Amino acid sequence: MRIPLIAFGAGLLFGAGLAVSGMHDPAKVLGFLDIAAIVGGGWDPSLAFVMGGALAVAIPGYRLVLSRPAPAFEPRFQLPDTRVIDRRLILGSATFGVGWGIAGFCPGGALPAIGTGDPAVFLFLAALIGG
Repeated sequence: MRIPLIAFGAGLLFGAGLAVSGMHDPAKVLGFLDIAAIVGGGWDPSLAFVMGGALAVAIPGYRLVLSRPAPAFEPRFQLPDTRVIDRRLILGSATFGVGWGIAGFCPGGALPAIGTGDPAVFLFLAALIGG
């Protein structure tokens, strides 16, 4: 029971971070991805700051955690076996990015956005589950 509670707590923290940063709002994401807005002056750089903040925490955090012999609540680390960048990885990443750009939602941002009651969130989640 301890592991699911830790995962639930991590998910709540992640969702709260997305909600506080406004990344549950597709207009903020699309405002960052709109290349034409850079020239026109309406570009929203807030997503870059959110990503930068995430990297500032994640990079030292990963270094600290991976310097340990094992995780705190598991017998061993479960890391990918390969570092090969193949066609499946590139196509999957591109599909995710295109979907994010079209909808303005990624799965992580859509879950906290459920609380807004926006029908677009429920439509996105239905398409996500269907896919």
